Amino acid sequence: MDLGVYLDVRNPRPWRRSWAEVYRAALSLCERVEELGGRSVWLSEHHLFDDGYLPQPLTLAAAIATRTQSVRIGTAVYLAPLRPAAQILEEAAIVDLLSEGRLDLGLGAGYRPAEFELYGVPGARPMGQMFGRVEEIRSLIEAGEVTPPPFQQRLPIWIGANRAKGARRVGRLGEGLLSVQSGQAEEYVAGLVEGGHPADSARMAGPVNVFLSDDPERDWPTVSRYFEYQWRSYDEEAGRSREIDLEGARSRGLEGGLRGCLVATAAEAAVELRRHLAEVPVATVFTWGWLPGVPADTVDRHLELWCTDLARELADAGTATPDDDR
Repeated sequence: MDLGVYLDVRNPRPWRRSWAEVYRAALSLCERVEELGGRSVWLSEHHLFDDGYLPQPLTLAAAIATRTQSVRIGTAVYLAPLRPAAQILEEAAIVDLLSEGRLDLGLGAGYRPAEFELYGVPGARPMGQMFGRVEEIRSLIEAGEVTPPPFQQRLPIWIGANRAKGARRVGRLGEGLLSVQSGQAEEYVAGLVEGGHPADSARMAGPVNVFLSDDPERDWPTVSRYFEYQWRSYDEEAGRSREIDLEGARSRGLEGGLRGCLVATAAEAAVELRRHLAEVPVATVFTWGWLPGVPADTVDRHLELWCTDLARELADAGTATPDDDR
């Protein structure tokens, strides 16, 4: 199990700074993750958010490629229905070349009508269009119709799917599943077999709401403030209104999925991750590394614990590669 860091780059009003500073900080954070031994950084995409949510992850990925040497660079996710397959592949290939084969192309369907309208695709059928893009991209690569080609002989493609039907379809295509929810593993593996792919080729990756601290009780009030902001912003932009029960989210921990959170020491988190992912063919999990409103030293210690102490705890349990073999 590799450990990565998730950057949903935002600039919220309560903690707003200059936009140039935001992007300089994002690049510096990626360098810090690499310095600490983190295996990957992952970028997300949204449009028209009040906080300027990162709209072009592959553009930022190209910059990250030139500022790092070893850390893998993933998108979780790049909204496939918004762009033609050829454009996606051309942009991805440049990032893969700049990074000398460190790109993980994660594609998602999207769900917000405003984003489809912005790109001139009203009435989109997001899931069908996303899977269509994946097949088109693979066909373009095999035919050599788009140049230059990616650096990697088989560009890793990951597909975001949160339901059993989608997970099975990802498996049939033989791609990676961007989810680490245990309930999807069985359907995903079944899809792999249906598609003629080996069951042991299963690979799942995704975010977990984990924040590491030497003193979880001390840091919980500050960290919970950002989780509350994050969940509320997603609800508001999707036109939903839900009560946010922070203590309930903490008590549910990893069992709460992306509406639960675990604030813990590295040793405690290792136990919970092993338990939660015991039945999952997980390749990578990534934690939040971009937390506006949380003091910089608190975030840096979280990243240090995640990339070093937690990696060591998992390696000692035989579920990750020891540091000496990285």
